Amino acid sequence: MAPTSGHFDNKAGPARKMRRLRGPWPSSGLLADILKRSRPRPAAAPPRRENDHAFELDCLRGILPPGILAEAERCAALLGVGADQVLIRRGVIPETEYVTRLAHQCGLAVEGFRDISRADCPLSDPQLRYAAQHRMLPLERPDGLYHVQAPLGFAARRIAALCARQARPRIRLATRASFDRYLMRHDALVHEAAEGLALQMPEMSCAPLRRDDSRKRRYFLRLLGFTAAFLLAPVLIMQLTGAVLAIWFLLFNSLRLAGSFAGQAREPPLDRLPDERLPVYTVMAALYREGRSVPHLLRALAALDYPREKLDIKLLLEADDRETRSAIARLDLPPNVEILFVPPFGPRTKPKALNAGLPFARGEFVAVFDAEDRPDPSQLRDALDAFRRHGTDIACVQASLCIDNSADSWLACMFTAEYAGQFDVFLRGFSQFGLPLPLGGSSNHFRTAILRQVGGWDAYNVTEDADLGFRLARFGYRAVMFCSTTYEEAPARAGAWLRQRSRWMKGWMQTWIVHMRSPRQLIRQSGFAGFFTLNLLVGGNVMTALAYPVLIGACLVEISLNAAGSTALEMFSGPFVELHFATIAAGYLSTVVVSLIGLARRRLLHHAWVLLLTPFYWACLSAAAWRALLQLIRDPYHWEKTEHGLAQHSRLAARTMTSGQK
Repeated sequence: MAPTSGHFDNKAGPARKMRRLRGPWPSSGLLADILKRSRPRPAAAPPRRENDHAFELDCLRGILPPGILAEAERCAALLGVGADQVLIRRGVIPETEYVTRLAHQCGLAVEGFRDISRADCPLSDPQLRYAAQHRMLPLERPDGLYHVQAPLGFAARRIAALCARQARPRIRLATRASFDRYLMRHDALVHEAAEGLALQMPEMSCAPLRRDDSRKRRYFLRLLGFTAAFLLAPVLIMQLTGAVLAIWFLLFNSLRLAGSFAGQAREPPLDRLPDERLPVYTVMAALYREGRSVPHLLRALAALDYPREKLDIKLLLEADDRETRSAIARLDLPPNVEILFVPPFGPRTKPKALNAGLPFARGEFVAVFDAEDRPDPSQLRDALDAFRRHGTDIACVQASLCIDNSADSWLACMFTAEYAGQFDVFLRGFSQFGLPLPLGGSSNHFRTAILRQVGGWDAYNVTEDADLGFRLARFGYRAVMFCSTTYEEAPARAGAWLRQRSRWMKGWMQTWIVHMRSPRQLIRQSGFAGFFTLNLLVGGNVMTALAYPVLIGACLVEISLNAAGSTALEMFSGPFVELHFATIAAGYLSTVVVSLIGLARRRLLHHAWVLLLTPFYWACLSAAAWRALLQLIRDPYHWEKTEHGLAQHSRLAARTMTSGQK
């Protein structure tokens, strides 16, 4: 559970514990033991034999060949999971059939939740999140209270052993899918997904949930003071404003250059973790109108080098998304892929969907991917190595993103250079400096417990990734880059690019506004390094885009006046204009240098020609920023969808085809 707002001043990051749940939960005895055994085991713990006999397989003896059962038991002992999970995750037996046979063997009923209402479950709404995590909840029926368990971990073994020793306990079994559908069809979890952060930590969310008249009054007084100063001394105020913007611009680009010269850290490889030491890993992907992309995404996730028994994949769909639902229905989903339908409550955004899926995440770690992503097959293992290498204060590790369809258009090519500079150069420098990272929207890998502790994602922020990176820093945690790549599709057409970039700019504005509500508190929680990183990187990104036409205009006016031999306008003379010229030149230089270094590291220097278009591209960025500012005022929480599956060229596919022909 996320902490309340009063606990943020601990710079080291508070070690929060989940409040002890009271009431209908079994606090002792065998039911409590079943619940305890179903929890994922930490990766560092050696495998532990729960029992010498795999009781969970007794219901299948005489149904499946003895050789298959023996192999399942052997693999279960090797991986540290229940033998039932081996059979189900490998597609040997459907979960529905296994649960039915286990219930018959144990003399238990199967709960289908068909006529079960929310009133039948005595848990409070916060307790439902705990029930979703452990797939166990109590139900109050006319014949009394009983507990429903969807077997996870070693739960099936413990239940089978219990039923073999004594009369039937008050337990009913359920499939994972029916259990999750029951929880998702009620409002509690989706309400928490949409409003949880805003209700528990309102100062950390941009949700419109509370009126703060004092803050509005302060903003109004500042605007009134600036207007009065402008009316009294317009030339001086314009010169000072231009100088402040220019200095901000220079500092932003200086920070980028400093990050680019940090070099690439040489990290010694760690010993490969054996499969039995691997933790359960959850992968989440929020999908909306992704019918073209979902088959490719599932192939990429199937290629991940991770035991299927420990890979928990969640596809999060909007409840009314018929396109993606139809595309998935035509596919043969692996048993470790679960579809969760997010009810239409609150904003229709990716972070809300991710929040809705977070209570169901079984993994000790959770990764987020987008519909068009193609992660390196070893990425989950590489992420675990990064967590092992950097220590327990690392809450998130971020993989590099690389554009795959660079040849589709000059915009896609510019995107390639931009991403190469961002993820392969200066964010790696920030990581080495220990500065907060504005996370990328994909290929983030989190410690699940910490992600829940800090409140998950802000459902109302349209760049939830950048916001979360700074929120982690305010809790005393760090994020680092690690050596792995996810290939993505960039928008190749101007309209799609403008919509996506406007959303990013709007989200960065939201992030800056939220974290700068109380500068003193921000400094207290994340230090001066976090304060300056937020203002120079996030604020600088936005302000430089907004100020670009102003700086260009000032330079053009100065050039025109000098050509005409006029000095009629004092505001366009003196050191201020020279500062504007230096600012623009420094901006172009930093962009080109950072991008060239990134392209060189990616061995993509043949795309460097696109950097000649940097002045024009900056004008496009400025248009997106001004469009975002208008949207922030008129429609701040609207999520502009980026269409995927439109790429005409794929560097990754071409490389795969070439290697396959050799």
